[in-house]
Amino acid sequence: MFGAQKAAVAAGPAALLSWGIGAVAIILLALIHAELGGLFPVAGGTARYPHYAFGGFAGMSFGWFTWLQAATIAPIEVQAMINYARHWSWADGFLNKDLTLTGTGFVVAAVLLGVFVAINFLGVRLLAHTNSVATVWKVLIPILAIFALGITEFHGSNFSAHGFAPDGAKGVLAAISTSGVIFALLGFEQAIQWAGESRNPKRDIPRAVLGSVVIGTIIYVMLQVVFIGALPPDTFAGGWDKLDYPGISGPFAGLATLIGLGWLATVLFIDAVISPAGTGLVYITSSSRVTYGLSRNGYAPQALQYTDKRSVPWLGLLIAWAAGVICFLPFPSWQRLVGFITSAVVLMYAGAPLAFGVLRKRLPAMERSYHLRGGSVISPLAFAVASLVIYWAGWDTLWRLGLAIVIGYVLLGGYSLYAASKGVPNAPRMDFKAGQWLPVYLVGMGLISWQGTFGVGAQGNLGLWYDIGVVVVFSLVVYYWALAVALPAEEIERNIRGVEVLDAGGH
Repeated sequence: MFGAQKAAVAAGPAALLSWGIGAVAIILLALIHAELGGLFPVAGGTARYPHYAFGGFAGMSFGWFTWLQAATIAPIEVQAMINYARHWSWADGFLNKDLTLTGTGFVVAAVLLGVFVAINFLGVRLLAHTNSVATVWKVLIPILAIFALGITEFHGSNFSAHGFAPDGAKGVLAAISTSGVIFALLGFEQAIQWAGESRNPKRDIPRAVLGSVVIGTIIYVMLQVVFIGALPPDTFAGGWDKLDYPGISGPFAGLATLIGLGWLATVLFIDAVISPAGTGLVYITSSSRVTYGLSRNGYAPQALQYTDKRSVPWLGLLIAWAAGVICFLPFPSWQRLVGFITSAVVLMYAGAPLAFGVLRKRLPAMERSYHLRGGSVISPLAFAVASLVIYWAGWDTLWRLGLAIVIGYVLLGGYSLYAASKGVPNAPRMDFKAGQWLPVYLVGMGLISWQGTFGVGAQGNLGLWYDIGVVVVFSLVVYYWALAVALPAEEIERNIRGVEVLDAGGH
């Protein structure tokens, strides 16, 4: 629930527009995934689609992007737990005034990640196996907060006290990536994973995908409304960027206490432990499995496939812990880490529109359980919107993401080339020609961000709206370039068969 507070600080009441724009962006990406999910109803499909269409180099790259998002979600959940823990006096030394981790807080965060890893080693998957219960909990608690705050305290004048959009369009757009808006709405993939189980995919897939986004958007928009409306006017008397009150580190729980709803604060503090812990545990597990998958696909050493007697990829778990700890170093606060994760996740999802366009062009007769109407228009639009969301994260986030990508290329690319030269079994074909657009896209997005206006360190040479135009045009050029150089139909079919054989061998 940090998103409502962070978005209000960034955009004031216009944060409601941020949620709306974010929802449109996610719906576009979700629709693309709906058709691809029907074509390939497999786990981890998001990372596989680019491999089908562009071969090993793109497959390795998007596999790394997938690992980045999986490895960084657990740290953000730990950060959320620590933020809420400031409610208790014993946690006062964990965070600085700017909400960055202190030395003690860093140690505590590392230990909490270690607990998630230890639970996986013990084979205890209680939270993962009770996903339905956790989902109900995560829906009911926000709804309870919406009704309790909305009925108890609501100041309509808060929405115009300092103007509806005190920082203009820039604040609205920045809030989308850096305040948790996109991060909160990225739940549609669960509907995609079950695409193959649907009895009526043409009806059920779009309903499930759109339904998950719409329901999530309604809940988060209402949370934003009641958060802004329930705030006592003196808490933001100096402006929305100066919003402050006792307990703001746990924004909704602190607000509940402030307006006399102690019972709600207690519920929210309990939720602040249960929800992030469950999510963190699951993503530590996911990160180790992605590591395992990268090894099976030939992008990483075979040692990463070693499992213990409980079939746990133990080396992948240790790598997940180490990566999580490293995240606390350059991103020691919740908001900075959210910007990084949002960029990594959207970058991962951005491969889907490209693969969609290629499969529509190269394999038009392939049977599709769900056929997206207007896909030829929605696909490039979705890619451009994904690029904008990445850009809005700001230069101070994207240069760190770029560094993480370079590290991935050094590690995975270096090993892949070594494996190919030594004739290691399952060494991947890189297919650099089909993926030639990807380095240009990554470097180009970095340069545009550097010359743009979002984030600390941005040069500001591309003014607002001009920068958006440049990102859109650049994205469309890359999109149609990628379609032109993608693998021929027979190579795509070979890649699809190869992955199916590999999956069968893993069972």
